[in-house]
Amino acid sequence: MSEQIRQTPLRDFHLAHGGRLVPFAGWELPVQYTAILDEHKAVREKAGMFDVSHMGEVTVEGPQALAFLQRVLTNDISRIDIGQAIYSLMCYDNGTCVDDVICYRRDEEKYFICVNASNAAKDIAWMQEKSKGYFCTVADCCDDYAQIAIQGPLAWDVVYASGFDGEAPARFCAGDARVAGCDVFLSRTGYTGEDGCEIYCKPGDAMKIAKAIWYAGEPLGLALCGLGARDSLRLEAGMPLYGHEISDAISPLQAGLGWAVKLDKDTDFIGKAALAEEKARGPERKLLHFTLEGRRIAREGTAIVDADGNTVGQVRSGSFSPTLGKPIGSALVNSGADRDSLLVDLRGNKEKLIPAKAPLHKNAR
Repeated sequence: MSEQIRQTPLRDFHLAHGGRLVPFAGWELPVQYTAILDEHKAVREKAGMFDVSHMGEVTVEGPQALAFLQRVLTNDISRIDIGQAIYSLMCYDNGTCVDDVICYRRDEEKYFICVNASNAAKDIAWMQEKSKGYFCTVADCCDDYAQIAIQGPLAWDVVYASGFDGEAPARFCAGDARVAGCDVFLSRTGYTGEDGCEIYCKPGDAMKIAKAIWYAGEPLGLALCGLGARDSLRLEAGMPLYGHEISDAISPLQAGLGWAVKLDKDTDFIGKAALAEEKARGPERKLLHFTLEGRRIAREGTAIVDADGNTVGQVRSGSFSPTLGKPIGSALVNSGADRDSLLVDLRGNKEKLIPAKAPLHKNAR
């Protein structure tokens, strides 16, 4: 029997505004409203609104909450104060990724964690198992929140116009606020490479907030955006997606996320030994961002070959970049391969792969 598809509190809002709904990570979500190209450009130039209510939420609370998180997260959680957030990975003993998360410190002994939708049940079960022996609780609060993200250069103009009561938090900070008369938890992280915020609210308040933001934002150029634009935006920005740039077969070091792995912190976090060994010998594979000069997109799974025709890697994500006007992608490539002579095999036609430094959209600017 197939898994039942879940719906967000904004389903009727999407339908009323022409959203084309598709199944994604067990949820029914809009892939686009108008054209993905237009939605993408709106976020880069003005602002876009996304329904990200499918993301998972977890609270970790208790006198040993920090000790527990230092054990299961690769980054140094002791660095953040109340009201701050930090990006981190959770790893298995062999150093590959359980998931990537954003961890918020809400109080002295309380933390709030956002996890990927497709991994929420797995992540929470894994964390609850690992919390045994610690004086803290790991609570699944996925059903307690809807989440709306506003991204783009004019994101805060839109939020203030919609009835925001408070001050915009600093980058990678968060706090309680009111939007459209509703109590919310508002953060400033992002997944597009642009400024903006994430509004965590009660599911019953989501429609009121979405309508207020749309009413205030449409005259400012706000666009309603779906999964298509979200993917091309995050790929331009060099943001990883679980199952693509990171997975249970890919380590943070291979994915270029070593900056979020603090091997020097005192805690013996899960996967530390394996990651320390991998760093010492050097990762066998490394993530490479690239562009192509043609118009054809190199899709996930496409082979990367060297000048002699040997397969040396595989595309992990591929899309068209509206900002650059060309195909872009990410690939996991053998470390010893000559990156300046790589080719992508597009059904027998070999095109030169041009290494690029993320974020790609900043290069265009």
